[in-house]
Amino acid sequence: MNVGIIGSGTMGSGIAQVAATSGCKVKLYDTNQAALDKAKTTLEKILARLVEKGRIDEVEKARIQSNISYVDTLKDLADSNLTIEAIIENIEIKKKVFSELESYVADDCVIASNTSSLSIASIASSLQKPERCIGIHFFNPAPLMKLVEVIPAIQTSKEVLDKSVNIISDWKKVVAVAKDTPGFIVNRVARPFYGEALRIYEEGFADFATIDHSLKTLGGFRMGPFELMDFIGNDVNYTVTETVFTAFYFDPRYKPAFTQKRFAEAGYLGRKSGKGYYDYSEGAKLLQPKEDKDLAQKIFDRVLVMLINEAADALFLNIASAEDIDNAMTKGVNYPKGLLAWADEKGIDWCVSKLDELYNEYHEDRYRCSPLLRKMNRENKTFF
Repeated sequence: MNVGIIGSGTMGSGIAQVAATSGCKVKLYDTNQAALDKAKTTLEKILARLVEKGRIDEVEKARIQSNISYVDTLKDLADSNLTIEAIIENIEIKKKVFSELESYVADDCVIASNTSSLSIASIASSLQKPERCIGIHFFNPAPLMKLVEVIPAIQTSKEVLDKSVNIISDWKKVVAVAKDTPGFIVNRVARPFYGEALRIYEEGFADFATIDHSLKTLGGFRMGPFELMDFIGNDVNYTVTETVFTAFYFDPRYKPAFTQKRFAEAGYLGRKSGKGYYDYSEGAKLLQPKEDKDLAQKIFDRVLVMLINEAADALFLNIASAEDIDNAMTKGVNYPKGLLAWADEKGIDWCVSKLDELYNEYHEDRYRCSPLLRKMNRENKTFF
């Protein structure tokens, strides 16, 4: 199978590695020769490391490398059976690239975007054959993260959806099929992990270290929300939140926080700038969490129930199946449990009660309980 990858950045290169490892013949395209050279050098280092660790041998390394060629002309992707675009998150640029690409590839070539939140229907509209367009969203780093969201647009044919799911499954990835709505599954459902943590901080309820400590010790999350925002980059994370907020017609559940906006404006982007919510400079004093079990429990419960509510609403609105929503969060962002399974464990009545407590305190639509949770509570049902 011939696969064309558009964009040789971290994500594009990672997808190329996944496809090549699975035996596909891959052409990695970029207009920038320096970027292509860097991608080739980086892959060499990654594969050499895998050889050192005993994960692959020299023969396998050579096979993977031989499956990837580096091209600087879009027309070179003409023989592709599948193309995946992984370039800047700018819908007009994506449309322009797709429109040109379609003039080169065969009629049965699947044209996919790796966008994390842009409308697949809008991207597909740039094509003469929009039914061939689909979203195939990998998570970074693509070779390591098991989840791939597959997002059919309203124009996408069932044949293209089935074909895409089969290809990604053959690449040994866990597929979650999602409706074409802002943020798809992961970037939508995960918003409260950041947003509610920021809200708790802004209320003066707890500091960064205490909030992070609560989520890690009580919830088993690998990183707390402020650590994770610093890792992702405050500029990047804020932009995703702002995009989702705007795309959902300013639903208060996705409202960005001024704290994060100000940190981004100040250049406190996190690890990549050396300072974010934490100071990463050499010899910097580590912030210590406040040791208060009751406070930690309140923080954890509040963030968790908001996450559960978002997952429940995604199911209520048919964004994805219960299984795909839980798989998306455990395989896409390494949550310790699926949120819907977590809801079953805590009890649906607990979820409804906690959300009503928050709504009664704030009277903000942000804390409205999902109709699905209310219905399940009345009928004494569980998700699984």
